[in-house]
Amino acid sequence: MTAAAKGSVFRSFGFQVLAGMVAGLVLGLVARALGPGPGGDPNALAQALDTIGTIFVQLLRALVAPLIFAAIVTSIVNLRNLNNAARLVSQTLLWFALTALIAVSIGITLGLLIQPGLSSGVAIAEATTPKTIGSWLDFLKGLVPANALGLYATSKPLSSGAITTNLNFNVLQIIVISIAVGAAALRAGAAAEPFLAFVKSLLVVMRKLLWWVIRLTPIGSIGMFGNAVANYGWDALARLGWFAAAVYVGLAIVLLVVYPTLLLFNGISPRRFFAGAWPAIQLGFVSRSSVGTLPVTERSAEVLGVPNNYAAFAVPLAATTKMDGCAAIYPAISAIFVAQFYGLPLHLIDYGLIVFVSVIGSAATAGLTGAVVMLTLTLSTLGLPLEGAGLLLAIDPILDMGRTAVNVAGQILVPMIVAKREGILQEPLPQGLPAEA
Repeated sequence: MTAAAKGSVFRSFGFQVLAGMVAGLVLGLVARALGPGPGGDPNALAQALDTIGTIFVQLLRALVAPLIFAAIVTSIVNLRNLNNAARLVSQTLLWFALTALIAVSIGITLGLLIQPGLSSGVAIAEATTPKTIGSWLDFLKGLVPANALGLYATSKPLSSGAITTNLNFNVLQIIVISIAVGAAALRAGAAAEPFLAFVKSLLVVMRKLLWWVIRLTPIGSIGMFGNAVANYGWDALARLGWFAAAVYVGLAIVLLVVYPTLLLFNGISPRRFFAGAWPAIQLGFVSRSSVGTLPVTERSAEVLGVPNNYAAFAVPLAATTKMDGCAAIYPAISAIFVAQFYGLPLHLIDYGLIVFVSVIGSAATAGLTGAVVMLTLTLSTLGLPLEGAGLLLAIDPILDMGRTAVNVAGQILVPMIVAKREGILQEPLPQGLPAEA
């Protein structure tokens, strides 16, 4: 390899993110070896890693709401110029369901083959009902915006007795609001042109801000990955080793076998896909947040040739409803684990319900946080003990890294396949991320 080629590799965005993950791993191990600080609080290195990771995720999340709003409103207005807009939407939803069906089938198969619930080292006394439980009513509640901004507040008491309040946003509600505003702007005609001009300008500004934050990803990776290693380690995996193995084998099959097969079937190079999607997949792995990764996911889809107008609509929708890791593989294997652990038989209709919940249920938990909600929705639908979910919480952060990486990959895969099938997939940009957004 020539010196120029080596320099190009070192300057590549993917290499920088990978280097950040390696640095985070080393620093996380050091922080874990140092042990707790005075008074049992995290040591200074662990606190520094947590601060870096938290600030980076907050910067990404700060851009999500205005970016989704401006992108979707603009994309809906621009889709009027396409003759196949309705077909794009229907094909996107169809491929969401198809890939989820494949993923949940793999999860069920692995659960039956590996039988993780029969070889668990956890005690039944550790079973507790999670505080957050999924419900089919969440789907209807999530669709209806609570306010014009899709915002909601959560409060929790601190050890000092004070109460802290956090302001969050419901991504699904923001999507609904954006679609409604975009449709209303189309019906308003010429009177809405000044508003649309403002929204388009807002989108340009938000993408510029997004690019500045994306360039911080290698630094953010150090904090996020280092914090995960420092906090969670791998001790709990020993007792749930077969369960964790089943989940990660399922994730690997979907990411490295199913997705490349679907790409080849549709005439797309898997190498091209992974080259463009890898920055988002890496960020999803270390951040454990599809929503936090959303700006990078959308940018990666555009880099791979998905038209901006379509990506701006499909990727945010996918980030809330397309979760092959969290909503298909994980709940399928987890439900079988719980049934085996408690000695409860599952019948053919039960496996059918697991498939149904995995294909449809991710929309029911779209505005909520974490795979635990999806798991409890599956368990309650099957009539299995909700306390079984509490057995798996000890290693959930470790599993969540892999689940989110697969989620993000699928959120880029489907728009790319649909764009290819509809003849609108463009040539990829020359690098994984361009020098300027």
